[in-house]
Amino acid sequence: MMQWKDRNEEKWLEQKGVKPTANRLVVLKALSEARQPKGLVELEDMIDTMERSSIFRVLNLFVEHEVVHAFEDGKGIMKYELCTVQHHRSVYDTHIHFYCEVCQQTFCLKSQMVPEVELPDGYTAHSINYMIKGICPQCKKNG
Repeated sequence: MMQWKDRNEEKWLEQKGVKPTANRLVVLKALSEARQPKGLVELEDMIDTMERSSIFRVLNLFVEHEVVHAFEDGKGIMKYELCTVQHHRSVYDTHIHFYCEVCQQTFCLKSQMVPEVELPDGYTAHSINYMIKGICPQCKKNG
C-alpha cells in the first residue's frame, strides 16, 4: 500500500483519481509542509498565488477523493489534513484530534485511533469527527 511518505505528488493525486493541475499541486504542497491541520484562511495566508475560492474548490475535491480529511476544530472552523495512506479501510481509520483551549491550536493524535461505534440497523457512517478539548502540554508547562 502506498503511503504519503513514499509519494510523488502527481502520481499520488492520479492514484486518488484527481488530475494533478498546478493549483492542486500547490495546495497539496502547502498541506504536506504544514505541521498541523490547516483551515481555509491559514491556507490562503500560506498560498499567495491563489484566491480563497480556488483553494476552497481544491479542498472540496480533495475531500471527495480522500486526498485530505476535513474535520471541525474546537472553534467551529473546518480544518484539512492530508490522508497519509492511499486508501482508507473504513471511517474508523481516522485518528483523534485535540483542541487546546489556551493556544487555540488543533493537534493530531495519530497514535490514538477513533474508537469503533456500533450504529443501530439502518445507519451508515461516512465520517467521524472525534475532538478532545483541553490544554496541550506546552500550554500546561507555560501556565
